[in-house]
Amino acid sequence: MDWFGDLDATWLWLILGLVLAAVEMIAPGYFLIWMAAAAFMTGLVTAVVDVELPIQILSFVVFSAFSVFAARRWFDYAGISTTDPLMNDKGARLVGTRVVVTQAIDGGEGRVRLGDSEWLARGVDADVGTRLVVTGHDGAVLLVGPVPATHLPAETKSITQD
Repeated sequence: MDWFGDLDATWLWLILGLVLAAVEMIAPGYFLIWMAAAAFMTGLVTAVVDVELPIQILSFVVFSAFSVFAARRWFDYAGISTTDPLMNDKGARLVGTRVVVTQAIDGGEGRVRLGDSEWLARGVDADVGTRLVVTGHDGAVLLVGPVPATHLPAETKSITQD
């Protein structure tokens, strides 16, 4: 029995759309869902108008390109909202964190301890044991500076203000 020969082109396009949508659910990437939408649109066109295979393929390609580019443009414009915009930027999340110098920062470069790890650091010259604050990052290198007076404990503030 010739399964695909007996099926109408409309059903083949709708089945292709379902398969692409299922694959998108298994391996999400926000790409195949637009191809599935194009297959559904092509299926609707073939249901309304009897067209030959080359025109069906051309309409699928056009619908695919349109849906992918429209979705990309919409996501670029609307963006994806998040409650934590720095979620995937570890360096930016560390800004304001206090660190301790473990290898003297001499000539602007040294090492600092942050939590249980050491990071390369660039910033003001400082001796081992000096507390600094992260002011930014350059790749995997932390940019550090002196702890502002507002971040120092009360007894230290009075000492530094004399």
